[in-house]
Amino acid sequence: MSDRPTRSRNPEGRMTLGQHLVELRKRITIAGVAIIVAAIGGWWLVDPIWAALSEPVLRIAEEQDRDAALTYVTVGEAFDTRLIIMFLVGIVAASPVWLYQLWAFIVPALHKNEKRYAIGFLAVGAPLFISGCVAAWFVFPNIVTLLTGFAFSDSATLLTARVYLDFAVKFILAIGVGFVLPLLLVLLNFARVVSGEAMLKAWRWAILAIATFTALATPAADVLSMVLLAIPLVGLYFAACAVAAFNDRRVARKEATLADEYGLASSDD
Repeated sequence: MSDRPTRSRNPEGRMTLGQHLVELRKRITIAGVAIIVAAIGGWWLVDPIWAALSEPVLRIAEEQDRDAALTYVTVGEAFDTRLIIMFLVGIVAASPVWLYQLWAFIVPALHKNEKRYAIGFLAVGAPLFISGCVAAWFVFPNIVTLLTGFAFSDSATLLTARVYLDFAVKFILAIGVGFVLPLLLVLLNFARVVSGEAMLKAWRWAILAIATFTALATPAADVLSMVLLAIPLVGLYFAACAVAAFNDRRVARKEATLADEYGLASSDD
């Protein structure tokens, strides 16, 4: 027999606070290692990615007829820029791993017959996250051109490379995460944790949370990007509410059919 201790739970399958913390540390460690390994492999993609991210700034000089450049203001900023790009690659490439670890941490709080949703979450969540990042990648040059276009004609656009990259990374990852959050709500609804009605009633709090999220994902003074990012997230939230409401009606009809079949009284009687 193995001497490795097993995780003890009460008959209802609940874990203690200490066990939750141990489980959280385990999941974070696995996700962190996967991201680091993928980031190391992303070293060879740094140059083409930086060239693509820099292209909108270089295009400003041609289209707007003024000076535009990305600058490094500290000795180590160029190296830091490469590290940030590597970790961006790591987060995107390792998304199937850390998304699974996220759901695997939630699973112990659910019943055994609900663990099958982890497969669906991974199968849909990773493509959604990557699709969101890809969508942000193609939208990003237009955002840069639009925002820098407000500068006066006799000015120069001299951007700090680190600040510019921080904006790009936050923008790309925020949209990627935003694509996944509605799926998480839908799966929690399928697991009977939250109802579509409750999700819809909380729309004001949801919009407040989305506004806070987009404010953190974009520069403090960049209200336009915040709005452009918030609009699709609000749309995705209400789409998740619609899917959850449809599922609630489907489940209610199924339960009503079973009640009629076995002659059970309705809970409202």
